[in-house]
Amino acid sequence: MELEKKRKHLDYWLLGIIGFLLALGLVILASCSAPLSQEKFGNTFGFLQHQIIFGLLPGLILGFFFYKIKISLLKKLAIFFLLGAMALVIMVFIPGIGLKIEGAARWLVLGPITFQPSEILKLAFIVYLAAWLTSKVPSQSKEKKTIDQTFFVFLIIFGIVALALALQPDMSTLVVIFVVVAIMYFSANTHVVQSFITLILAGTAFFIMAKIAPYRANRLLVFFNPETDPMGIGYQIKQSLIAVGSGGIFGTGLGMGVQKFGFLPQPFSDSVFAVFSEETGFCGGLVLVLLFLIFLLRGFRIAKEAKDRFSQLLAVGITSWIVFQAFVNIGAMIGLLPLTGIPLPFISYGGSALVMILAGSGILLNISKHS
Repeated sequence: MELEKKRKHLDYWLLGIIGFLLALGLVILASCSAPLSQEKFGNTFGFLQHQIIFGLLPGLILGFFFYKIKISLLKKLAIFFLLGAMALVIMVFIPGIGLKIEGAARWLVLGPITFQPSEILKLAFIVYLAAWLTSKVPSQSKEKKTIDQTFFVFLIIFGIVALALALQPDMSTLVVIFVVVAIMYFSANTHVVQSFITLILAGTAFFIMAKIAPYRANRLLVFFNPETDPMGIGYQIKQSLIAVGSGGIFGTGLGMGVQKFGFLPQPFSDSVFAVFSEETGFCGGLVLVLLFLIFLLRGFRIAKEAKDRFSQLLAVGITSWIVFQAFVNIGAMIGLLPLTGIPLPFISYGGSALVMILAGSGILLNISKHS
């Protein structure tokens, strides 16, 4: 009886990290968004209020729902979760419902609510793939087949999802899903050759898409040489590095940064880490990186100790998704990776992203209490 009670305890370390990141995110958003919020809403907390009402509160509700749901039920409903998410992604192409901004059809407008269905697709595909791999790939096999029918079915499923995202186009989401899917597929006892084939196919596809849309290739050029066009395509990375460097060791102080005053594009979404580093310095940036590293360690520990294979793969997928997004965003802001437009989990402005991050966190905590 005592052992059973002990198993019901969730991972309080992970819960504490999530709570700290959420609180930190609200503080950072209040500082980063103040100038533009004053200009747009007439007060300095307009964007913060929107994030709380349309991101934090529904995210906490959905996260608690997924924390309480039976993992076995989630596995049974995985296919319906994915089909629902795919239907929403396709709806962005319907005039009057889908919203196109700067040539990209990524948003749905339902009354007063505007959201990105691709954020829902991230979690839905992780849940479905964990269920699919559990049923199709043996957990123990002495002879792993190099190529089999399961691998081709996997490529078809991923290809359909990739096509829907490429048509929007939403390459940042596609990159995130591909990396997470590759990690999950490799973790599911599949042959290593299949992973290499997947990488080659994906690399070829991204090369073709870069040729079709030159702005994607330009991002790589800027990454290798930021001085290529410092007032054009290289402007954001140049200003990001200025912001990070201006912070020094301890920063200029919360609210005292200058890059958010029209110098740095998207200061409270894609570029939020640069503004945060300017105001809190190297120490603040290091704390944020350490928090995501601890999140990674706790998430993989939960996966290792999970009671069943579906829970293991699901925990690996959710942990990889959140941490990969974090380090791609941070890496882009300090010039270690190309700019991708991937938001910083728990921190960046965006209700859709925050809601789904909290939903995924709820599932991760749910798995931990049964480990």
